[in-house]
This record gives sequence, structure tokens and C-alpha cells, in this order.
Amino acid sequence: MEHAPAWLINSLIYLGAAVIAVPLSRALGLGSIIGYLGAGIVIGPWGLGLVSNVEDILHFAEFGVVLMLFLVGLELEPRRLWTLRRPIFGWGSAQVLGCAALLCAAGIAAGVPWRVSVAAALGLALSSTAIALQVMGERNLLPTASGQAGFSILLFQDVAAIPILALLPLLGGMAGSAEPEAATRWLEAAKILAVIGGIVLGGRLLLRPLLRWIAMSRTPEIFTAAALALVVAIAALMQSVGLSMALGAFLAGVLLAENEYRRELETDIEPFKGLLLGLFFIAVGMSIDFAVLLRSPGLMAAIVLGFLAAKALVIYAIGRGMGLPVQERPVFTALLAQGGEFAFVVFQAAAGAGVMPGETASLLIGAVAVSMLLTPLLLVGIDKLVLPRYAGSSGPQLEEISEPQRAPIIIAGFGRYGQIVGRMLAAQGIAATVLDHDAEMIEAARAFGYKVFYGDATRLDLLRTAGADSAKVLVIAVDDVHQSLAIVELAREHFPHLELVARARDVTHWNELRDRGVLRVEREVFESSLRSARTVLEVLGFTPHEARSHAMRFRRHNLQLFEQMYPHHKDRAKVIAVVKQGRRQLEEQMARERAEREERRAGPGRPPGPHD
Repeated sequence: MEHAPAWLINSLIYLGAAVIAVPLSRALGLGSIIGYLGAGIVIGPWGLGLVSNVEDILHFAEFGVVLMLFLVGLELEPRRLWTLRRPIFGWGSAQVLGCAALLCAAGIAAGVPWRVSVAAALGLALSSTAIALQVMGERNLLPTASGQAGFSILLFQDVAAIPILALLPLLGGMAGSAEPEAATRWLEAAKILAVIGGIVLGGRLLLRPLLRWIAMSRTPEIFTAAALALVVAIAALMQSVGLSMALGAFLAGVLLAENEYRRELETDIEPFKGLLLGLFFIAVGMSIDFAVLLRSPGLMAAIVLGFLAAKALVIYAIGRGMGLPVQERPVFTALLAQGGEFAFVVFQAAAGAGVMPGETASLLIGAVAVSMLLTPLLLVGIDKLVLPRYAGSSGPQLEEISEPQRAPIIIAGFGRYGQIVGRMLAAQGIAATVLDHDAEMIEAARAFGYKVFYGDATRLDLLRTAGADSAKVLVIAVDDVHQSLAIVELAREHFPHLELVARARDVTHWNELRDRGVLRVEREVFESSLRSARTVLEVLGFTPHEARSHAMRFRRHNLQLFEQMYPHHKDRAKVIAVVKQGRRQLEEQMARERAEREERRAGPGRPPGPHD
């Protein structure tokens, strides 16, 4: 190993530490994140000292957070993100300002100068997007109310990091920092708007044909390279104007959420995201300055416990104000109470601007790293000590499947769609095992006498217990598209004998289900829309029989059109051509039939019947 390059040796150290620590941590029930952090501590300067360039590794590994936000953005279509605008800017601002105000007041009361208190409070008010979203993904919390609320707040924090960093030079301005001229400020603002506008326009107009052109090469590695180059370019653009790389990547992901190559992008980037996130957590473990901790362990403990308690108080109150289920509030609070990776940047910038001494910045950075290390342990404690008490409290009793079920039908999701399926089966005396992971929905269903098991149908062990090995049909009625596709893939891999009957949210979801071999797919509003159309025709004077005939003809035509579109659903131009041709054929057919009816009514033959 004497002549091996340093990067090769370091790569071996990182991978070896992760391969040993993460499986060991998961075996102990501590989760993967604590394994990565522990591995970083062991190989870092205060462990075995195998790696010393911690700062360089941390900057590189932050790209894992960027990739994660890009993938999250791919799951959020613009219209869905628009529906989250109130929790993002309402509850997000309440969390940041509420936590910052409480922490600043505590700092001033403890005798800390107000400028230091403000900078410290703003940095500590931010949470770790990397850890929170990783844990939400592992626990499948993102589709839940607390997951959506937590994501909204984390997204606002990424936005809030920008004005926080802009505020620091003003706080340090009295210590010699020159205030930028108005012209310079306008120039910076113009750059920011130009970059954001370029990303929006590029995502809408240029990326789709570019990705289509690259995909036509039929070279998978080039498409992977293009996906990574896209994220790197956007991150570089955002950083060049002083904005958050992660925020820019998220924005790009949202713009590509309706792109036909979304799944390919996810598949290509997912492995890199996992590796770089693991490297990020290892770098955080290495960055913990134990010298500062050992010099003043009491002060470090007071800072960590104090800011965790203050943030938990505010965040729990926000969770209650948002109406989150009682069982979800402890995990929601723990995930947002920790310090975040943006705090490292805030405190380093504060020290550089003269707002706080370097020793204070190191102490706060150490406190944030320790809080990130404690969060996975805190979650384990919540799972074992707190949540069982909530389960036995006045909240809804969430009965999980403890014994194998034998019903021939499994229904995943018991919302407005799954309930209709379940009620019709029950009316025919057909038993079904019903799964749902929304506590409020389960409580409401049980109030009407339905037996619903609490559980996530994307878990293999839960599907086995629900009787998937012996069942005949799995009805996938969940509302979330990503979760629906995950259930399909799980069932296809482990229970190929199951007949899948799925609910499609829209045309894109329908195509994705068909791509996975699901043939029995129903669009959730199609039949009810046809009923409304029939009612409109009857109001206009058509007989019930005529209205029904027209609706059934349209239904048959629409289903045939879908089958014609499906082979081309990744080629937008071809899909548009097929749709236009199908619509023209239907209109021509309807026009011919109207003309024939008029001829029969006007002809000398028999008088028209009631259904002519």
C-alpha cells in the first residue's frame, strides 16, 4: 500500500468503516445513520486518526444532500407543491422564528452578547434535512400528515438559510464589515433572479428534448452521466450566486416531476445519493471536535440539552397546532429538534464576519454535531419508551396484525376509494384484510364498524402476515403514487401469484402501473365523470337510454385509445398525435350517427321510436 494514491486508501477506509459499522448498528436496532456517524468518529482525527482532511470530505459529501433534495423534488409535481405553500411559508416560518426567538432570549438571559445570541439562535433553529428525510424514508413517513408537515418545514429552512447568511455581515458590520453599495446589491439580486429564471425556463423548455435525444442513444451509462451532470450544473449555478445548492436541486426536481424520464432519473441517481449521504454522515462524525467538548463538557452538555429542549417545546406546539395525530408528534418533534448541516455554514460565516469568536463557533458546531449524533438514539428511545404509552392512551387504538390472516382479498388503503371496494365485497359476504397507516382514518373507519389493521403495505413482513402468500387478489387503493408503485413492485417480486387490481390517480400513474405489468387498472374519477356527463345530456333533453348509450360508447372508445397510447407513452409527440386522431375519429363517428338519426326521423318510413 506504500505507493497507492491517497484517494484510493481513503476510499478503502470509508467503505470499510461503513461496511462494518452500518450492519452492526442496524443489528443493534440503532439504524443506519448512527452507524455512519459512529464510523466517522472511529476513523476521524479523534478516533484512530486514519483520515485528517475532514473539511474537504464534508464539502464533497454535502452533494449527497443535494442529490436527495433533487429526488424529493422529482416526487412533487408543481401543482402538488403549490398545495403545500401554506405549510411551507406558514408553519415553516413559525418554526424558524419561534425557535430562534426562544433560543435568542435564552442566550441573552444567560449573559451572551445579543449579536452572538441572534446568530447562534438562527443557526440552531435549522434542522438536519439529511437525517430527517433519511429517517422519514426508512419509516415511510413522507406520505403521512407528520411527514408532509416536516418536509414543508425543512424546505422553508433551506429557503431561510439564504437571508440568514445575508444577515450575518450586517450583524458584523459594526465590527468593520463594509456595507455593500446599493448598485452591488441590485446586481446580486439580478444574478439570483437570472439563475432561478434560467433553471425554470430550462427545466420547462430545454431539458425534455435534451433528455429525449440522450435516451435515443440507448446507452445507459450516458443517460446516468447526463443525470449527474444536470444536478451538478444546477448546484454550481446556485452556489455561484450564493444560494443553496440543495434548494436549486429541489427546484430542478420539481420542474422535471412531470417529465416522462422521471423514473429513469430516479433509478440512475438513487445509488449515488445513498453512497454520498453515507459519506456525509461519516464526515459529520469525523468533524466532531472532541477537544472543545473535553475542555468544557458541562457547557457543551448545557448547550445541546438546552437547545434541543427549547426547539422541542416550540415544534411540539406547532405539531399540535397543525392537528397532527398524537402518535406522530414525538417522532416529528425529535426529527426537527436537532441541529442541521446548514448550521455549520452559518457559524463559520458568523466567525468570518466577526459576529462571534472562532472558539464560540467551534463550540456551537460541536453542539450541532453532537445533536445529530444523539437524534437516532433519541428516536430509538421514543420507539421503545414513548410510543407504547401513546398507544395505550386516549388516542385511537392501532391494532397491528399479530396473527397471520387468511382472507382471499387484501385491500391496501381504506380511504374514499378503498372503502367502496370493501363495502361491496362485504355486502357479498366476501372477507377482506384491510391495511391503512393513517391513524385518523382507521379511527373513523372503526367508528362505523369496519376492522382495519394499522400498517404500511410497502413492508414485506406485514404483507406476509396479512396473508399475501395465500390470498388471491391485492387491491391497491392507496392515494400516494410512489407508495402505490412500491406496493406493486413488492407484490410482483415476492407474490407473483396475486392478481393486482389498482387505482390510478391520473394518466401518468396508469402508464406506470401498466409498465409494471398491472392490467386491471381503474382511473379514480373516470366512471364518476361519465355519470356526470350522462346527467348533463339528460338535462339537455336526451333520453336516459340515449345518454347511457353515448356514455358507454365514449367509455369503450376511451379505453381503446388508452391501449393505443400506451406503447408510445414515453414519446410525447406520438401520444399527442394518437390522442388527436382518436378524438377526431370519435367526433366523426358521432356526427355520422346524428345524421343517420335525423334521416330516420325525417324519412317516410315508420314513425320514430322512443329511443331514436
